[in-house]
Amino acid sequence: MEQDYLELYELQQIIREGVEEAVPGPVRVRAEIASIQQRGNGHCYMELCQSGPSGPVAKVRAVIWRSQAAALLSKFASATGAPLQPGVAVIFEVVVNYSELYGLTLVVGDLDVEHTLGEAELRRRETIERLEKEELIDLQKELVLPDVPYRLAVISAPDAAGYGDFRRHLLENEYGFAFDVRLFEATMQGDGAPNSIIAALGKILPVASLGQNDRVDCHSERSEESNFDAVLILRGGGSTLDLACFDDYDLCAAIARFPVPVFTAIGHDRDTHIADMVACEAVKTPTALADLFIGAVAQEDERIQDLAHRLRMGLLATVSASEAALDRRLRVLSLAISGKISVEEQKLSDLQSRIFTFNPRKLLESGYTLVTDPSGRLLRSARGLKAGDALDVRFPDGTVNCTVNG
Repeated sequence: MEQDYLELYELQQIIREGVEEAVPGPVRVRAEIASIQQRGNGHCYMELCQSGPSGPVAKVRAVIWRSQAAALLSKFASATGAPLQPGVAVIFEVVVNYSELYGLTLVVGDLDVEHTLGEAELRRRETIERLEKEELIDLQKELVLPDVPYRLAVISAPDAAGYGDFRRHLLENEYGFAFDVRLFEATMQGDGAPNSIIAALGKILPVASLGQNDRVDCHSERSEESNFDAVLILRGGGSTLDLACFDDYDLCAAIARFPVPVFTAIGHDRDTHIADMVACEAVKTPTALADLFIGAVAQEDERIQDLAHRLRMGLLATVSASEAALDRRLRVLSLAISGKISVEEQKLSDLQSRIFTFNPRKLLESGYTLVTDPSGRLLRSARGLKAGDALDVRFPDGTVNCTVNG
């Protein structure tokens, strides 16, 4: 029975034969480098692409074999002053190779060094120049985080590994700090990403949807409409093409004008995107961004602990000084009271001596007498006495009744 199907290998052979027939020899092709990596074995692997108005329209693998890689890479770097890198558009001389096992690959035999920068890099430079001209590049740098930045608005895809890593690392921090994290979902790659991220910014703070010529007074109080201390844009890595959206002018301008500090963790180790340049601060990975906020809160916690310690020590020193001053005053008061008592005791002793000295009984015992009239009134003078007046004369051992004779 005749087969009504092809084996996969047979189909691949047909495709290979068709490719070899259609492109039998070397051909010059213009393409933009989406990614490039030179392996330890010396071979240089690339992903080439072409972009249209709505995004990438073609992609293909390419390779420069070890026998030519060093020479071609050196040739390009010497002529342009820059290495062969993503974003650069180059005219390559290639041989089309189709493998039944590995598919289509372009084998590079030479390159035209006159094409030093690709359209993406040109657009990137134009965007940077425009942002610099509009004084937007450093606008976010003027914003300052609060002392305890714990209310965080995160823009990311909900299923992104980077967001999961960030949330886990942040909320399970060793200090036990609590953070209020709210996710604002957005598309994080492709042509729709810039508008999606801008829409998320609008949900975080509607008043921040500013026009092209609007400016934010970064030194004024943060808008009362903001319930967040910072905005975090998390991507968690990807290819150069996937991350090209972070060089979009509209997105970068929206980030620059946003009145709340914006932090980026796009997660690309090799490239710095314009969104990183206009952000308040950029780090490479979401976990590094989590560490940044944990560190900020830890620093403030340490400062508060230090202030509390200094306050306790200050209070102890004040109490100790007050106790010492009180002890000194008590000693002075005690000495003063003791001195006063001694003086008064001496006065009392002197008074007692005087009382004892001038005691009438003592005077009588010394030979003096007291003369009174019958009513007991003490007579101090003979003036006024007349014959016949009765007198009482008191001696120490008794009283004698007398009559004045003349």
